[in-house]
Amino acid sequence: MKRLVVTGGGTAGHVVPALPVMQAFIDRGVQVDFIGSGIELERTLVAPLAVTYHRIAAGKLRRYFSLENLLDAFRVLLGIVQALVLIRRLRPDVVFSKGGFVSFPVVFAAWCWRIPVVAHESDLTPGLANRLALPFVRTLCVNFPATRPPRFPGDVIYTGTPVRPALLDGEADRGRALIGAGGEKPVLVVTGGSLGAEAINSVVRKALPELVRRAVIVHVCGPGRVVPVELPDYHPFEYVRDEWGDLLAAATAVVSRAGANSLYELLCLRKPNLLIPLSRKASRGDQIENAAWAEAEGFSHVLQEDVLSVETLVAAVDEILAETETESGKIAGFQPPDSVGLIVTAIERAATTVAG
Repeated sequence: MKRLVVTGGGTAGHVVPALPVMQAFIDRGVQVDFIGSGIELERTLVAPLAVTYHRIAAGKLRRYFSLENLLDAFRVLLGIVQALVLIRRLRPDVVFSKGGFVSFPVVFAAWCWRIPVVAHESDLTPGLANRLALPFVRTLCVNFPATRPPRFPGDVIYTGTPVRPALLDGEADRGRALIGAGGEKPVLVVTGGSLGAEAINSVVRKALPELVRRAVIVHVCGPGRVVPVELPDYHPFEYVRDEWGDLLAAATAVVSRAGANSLYELLCLRKPNLLIPLSRKASRGDQIENAAWAEAEGFSHVLQEDVLSVETLVAAVDEILAETETESGKIAGFQPPDSVGLIVTAIERAATTVAG
């Protein structure tokens, strides 16, 4: 295998899990190219790797009527044309798709040029971009064992989601030193994902007088969403990258959205957690499905956004801080699969099948 094209983008969740897979192939001497939508977040995340970055047009594929759909339809068509030209020029052995709207043109172009596609789905049920791409996918790697898309003719492999080694190698002492926290109070990390979550941010700020009495609060607010609040034991950040593993290692518990990647990271780190899934008013309900699965398995507590308030948040935080990992259910026994190894094997098998 000489060349791999990786695609995905729009949010960190469509890029970060692909990073360990790309590094694994770089270490094997494979030329790796990344095709994204051109946003700065993608470029920043990919930049540390020996990867060539390419940009194509990407249109959002909405599930509801909007005049923007007309303009985005042209963007999708332009993206398909650009992907056809780019894939033809690069001639990769395999395309690995991590999802996001930019991935569909690339997957379709690969299929047109008879290049095998291996895709990864993080959510319990595939998102719209992956559903549209599935007819052109040979192998689908999934995060949840229960994920089985109907009528998908290819292979489905339970791999979990790749987690960055730096996240797993975090050190609690470094995390506490970063925020100047001693060992006498628990540390509560609150995050709304790479883009933040204003609904959570707002309630957390109102609840701060109560929360800081209970724990040192690390609040990841999202880019441009930090509001200066002068309280002891409150540490707001826009976004955390290199120190994220250390902060999670220091965390006694975590309050988070229920994005599949964030959830899986918490499971791998075996962190007691409270999930506040994005409501159906602002999503297709994938986070609600992810959270319901985690709650049913005994891995998480769940607080729905429509009942989120200072009172309900403080009560839920009290509950998770009062528990040890053993008392919190099955999370202490969660055993993740070798995600990177399984995905690398699936990609190599796809390349070998074509070569044979």
